[in-house]
Amino acid sequence: MKYDVVVVGGGPAGATAAEDLARSGVSVALIDRAGRIKPCGGAIPPRLMQDFDIGEEQLLTKVTTARMISPTGRKVDIPIENGYVGMVDRKDFDPFLRDRAVKAGADYYEGTFVRIDRDADGTRVVFREKASGEEKPLRTKLIIGADGAKSKVGRAEVKDADKVPLVFAYHEIIAAPPKTDIYDPERCDVVYDGAISPDFYGWVFPHGSTTSVGMGTEDPDVSLKEATAALRRASGLEDCETLRKEGAPIPLRPMDRWDNGKDLVLAGDAAGVVAPSSGEGIYYAMMGGRVAATAAAACLASGRAKDLQLARKLFMGEHKMVFRVLRSMQDAYYKSDERRERFVSLCHDIDVQRLTFEAYMNKKLVKARPMAHIKIGIKNLAHLTGIVRPEHT
Repeated sequence: MKYDVVVVGGGPAGATAAEDLARSGVSVALIDRAGRIKPCGGAIPPRLMQDFDIGEEQLLTKVTTARMISPTGRKVDIPIENGYVGMVDRKDFDPFLRDRAVKAGADYYEGTFVRIDRDADGTRVVFREKASGEEKPLRTKLIIGADGAKSKVGRAEVKDADKVPLVFAYHEIIAAPPKTDIYDPERCDVVYDGAISPDFYGWVFPHGSTTSVGMGTEDPDVSLKEATAALRRASGLEDCETLRKEGAPIPLRPMDRWDNGKDLVLAGDAAGVVAPSSGEGIYYAMMGGRVAATAAAACLASGRAKDLQLARKLFMGEHKMVFRVLRSMQDAYYKSDERRERFVSLCHDIDVQRLTFEAYMNKKLVKARPMAHIKIGIKNLAHLTGIVRPEHT
């Protein structure tokens, strides 16, 4: 059977691309290596639920507060005004997205990507079928590579795909304790502490009956498991039952090119679309899958390979400024505990809180209050230069 598009990878990016293409009448196959669960805090904003028709039944819980914790233990609670952040477990959320793609008309194959073959008869994606262990070819016109960070598809087909900087993330899913003075099942804790991560952060994210506790770092010498154990002790969670342990690399920068100029385009982590500073990935992965599907459909309709470039153009046109601001924030504040202390102090400001969550919830920089932006710029400079000394509580 020959497909219009073969999608490699069934996470949020690949499943979304497959579903969108199937709903538009394109013949599409989805190849996924089932059983792999990406370490992920699991936060999804209302914008995602709206854009991708995700019902509340998929949520494990609703978070109404974010707590920022500094190296000295300073705590800043940021309420989520007029809404909430939904929490999902990728163990259940990813299969839900794949099942939805199949219901829309995508053919699903369980296996591992091996290679892409091209000859006079066309293009074939070869995968190793899980059930039989045999190599199977799928003939196709186009390919979407959505097989995550360190994408095998990307490294084989797209220039510089192997040069994307990575954070190594690790988390443990634990049985959630009852509410205490330290743990709140409706609050996400973000820990900015060099003892946990020298260049990123640690997290404690509630998932209803379970909790995700983890951290990330670019430093290969840091023990992810030891840092997570330290985070669990600091959070009063060391005695909770450990249910799962998961680790994976996470890209830090969108690639400069997402297509191979012929018949392939990347999506999601494979294209590097994880938000700097926050590490948020689910929304951007699903949007990456959507624009990849749009570009593939345009290429099929026109026959022009250059239309595959549309995926990156659409994504960066919408999100480039947010990524640029978040990258600047990470570069400015994640370098030392002194800088992290100042960052948490800055988060205490009401203007910063409101604009940060408006940007997170709606996925765009809010321009409605220009004076607030000016005030934040001044405060940011004051904190970075040391004019304002961080308070400790």
